[in-house]
Amino acid sequence: MRFPVFPLNGALLFPNTNLPLNIFENIYIDMVDYALSNGRLIGMIQTKKNNDFFKIGCLGKITNFTETSDGRYQINLEGKSRFKINKILDNKLKFILIDGEELEYTSNFKKQTSTLGIELLSGFKKYLKIKKIDFNTSEFESLDALNLAKIICVISPLDYLTKQMLLEFNSSDDLCKNLISVLEMEINNIGKSSKIN
Repeated sequence: MRFPVFPLNGALLFPNTNLPLNIFENIYIDMVDYALSNGRLIGMIQTKKNNDFFKIGCLGKITNFTETSDGRYQINLEGKSRFKINKILDNKLKFILIDGEELEYTSNFKKQTSTLGIELLSGFKKYLKIKKIDFNTSEFESLDALNLAKIICVISPLDYLTKQMLLEFNSSDDLCKNLISVLEMEINNIGKSSKIN
């Protein structure tokens, strides 16, 4: 499938999550205009240190938008699915258009999903506590492990390269287990630095 991509490091989207964006550069205003006329789809993608794209991003759909009096857009992207870049298309547009392939999550250990969810929520609560972030997690209690992991990836102040690594896992179980490990490492690192200080 063909859609534009928006390279914006630090602004990661995961399926079933939302990303509000303020669009003010002319190139990306043109991109939004194109998306609104072509299925409302935009792929969020991160770039490496050499400015090449990572191969995996997240496809978002514009669910609502406001055009301001000075020509900017305020949009909301809802994550639809992860995607893989097959080819960057040669086009005469100012923004980048790609041929991309949607990716689905696989699951290997369905019986462990509830256990993973409990472990993940527990780790996230400890992470919030040690980071001194006041956040109500009561609404997360009813989420399955995969959706919980995706939301934690989006709202946690983890660096974008860590989030990119988590986005690239094809298995929902691998995503959950590795996110638990990331949270544990963050908790340990914060605990060590607070002891030193």
